[in-house]
Amino acid sequence: MTKETLLMQYQSECLSALKSVANIHKPFEKAFMDTMKLFMAIPDRINFLQLGRYGCFSEQTYRNLFEYETFDWFAFNSSIISKHLTGKRKAIAIDPSYIPKSGKKTPWIGYFWSGCAGEYKRGLEIMGIGVIAIDNHECMTLGSIQTPDCKTLDNIDKNLVDWYSSYLISRKDKLQSLSRTVVADAFFSRETFITPMCENDFHVISRFRNDVILYYPTLEQKTGKRGHSKWFDGRIDFANLDLTRCKEYEVNKEKLYGLRVYAKALKRYVSLAIWYPMGGRTDKWQLYFSTDDSMDGREVLDYYRTRFQLEFCFRDGKQHAGITNCQGADFRKLDFHFNASLAAVNLAKAA
Repeated sequence: MTKETLLMQYQSECLSALKSVANIHKPFEKAFMDTMKLFMAIPDRINFLQLGRYGCFSEQTYRNLFEYETFDWFAFNSSIISKHLTGKRKAIAIDPSYIPKSGKKTPWIGYFWSGCAGEYKRGLEIMGIGVIAIDNHECMTLGSIQTPDCKTLDNIDKNLVDWYSSYLISRKDKLQSLSRTVVADAFFSRETFITPMCENDFHVISRFRNDVILYYPTLEQKTGKRGHSKWFDGRIDFANLDLTRCKEYEVNKEKLYGLRVYAKALKRYVSLAIWYPMGGRTDKWQLYFSTDDSMDGREVLDYYRTRFQLEFCFRDGKQHAGITNCQGADFRKLDFHFNASLAAVNLAKAA
C-alpha cells in the first residue's frame, strides 16, 4: 500500500469521525481536516509555524482553529473507537503523562513527575483517558485534560487525586456508555480516589503496594447474638499464603492466586490477584485488585496488564504526532494540540 493510499484512507476515517460531532460548520471542517493531515505528514516539529509552511492555510488560520474550545473530542474519538476497537471486554484506562514545556506565561506550568526521567521536572502534565480492548490488547484515546499546578489546586481546595476523580465523575455519562471499569496504576490505589468513583457506579482496577495491610474474610457464621459478627480473620502474610482460601491459576511458570479480601486502607472488600513472578518464588509478589469483589483473579490481572497500552499512545504521540511541540500559551490552544495529537494516533491505527 502506497503512502498516498494510506493518507487518503487516514483522511477518510477523519472525515467519517468528524461527521459524528454536532454543530460543525464548513470552514472549520476544511481547516480541521487539513490540520489532522499535517499532524501525520509533517516530518519535523508540529507547531503553528510548520502548519502555516506545509498547510493550505495561513499560520493565523491555524492559530484561530486551535482556539475552538467547544470541539467534542470525546465524540470524535468515540466514533473511531466504536468502529475499530473490537472485543467484548473493554475498560477505561487513565494515566498522567509529563509534557516538557517552558515559558513564564504558560498556564498551569509547574513541577510534575516524569516516569522516563524518574524525577520531578518543570513542564506540564496531561491526564490521558483511553479505551482498552482486553482480548486484543489494543488501546485508543478518548481525550486528555491538562493537570492543574499546585497553586491552582490550593486555590480550589483540592489535591491532585481529588481533582482526577472529580473530572472523571463529571464525564461519567460518556465514560459509562463505554465501560464502568476504570483501570489505573498504583498511584490511584487510595481511598480518596476509590470511594468517590465507586459511589458513582464505577469499578476500579489498580495495584497495591507490596506492604499493604489486607485481611482474609471471616469464615464464622452468624450466631444470632447481639452485635455484628467478625468482619475478617487474620492479616494476610504473602510469603506464607493460606492456599486453602485461594483459587490457583496457571500462568506459564509463574504462580497466580485469586481471593476476596478486606482492604484496610480502602475500607472495603476487593477481589485480589496475587502474582508470584520469577519462577513462582514466594519472596517476591505483586498485588492487583478490583473493587468488583466478584471478579475473577485472572481477569483482574488481564485488565491491569492491558492498561499499559495507553502508554504506547503517549509514546506514539510524542515520537510521531508532535504532542510536545505546541507553541500556544493559553488553555484552549494547548488543549486542542494535545487532543489533536492523540486523535491523529487513533486515526493512524484505524487507517
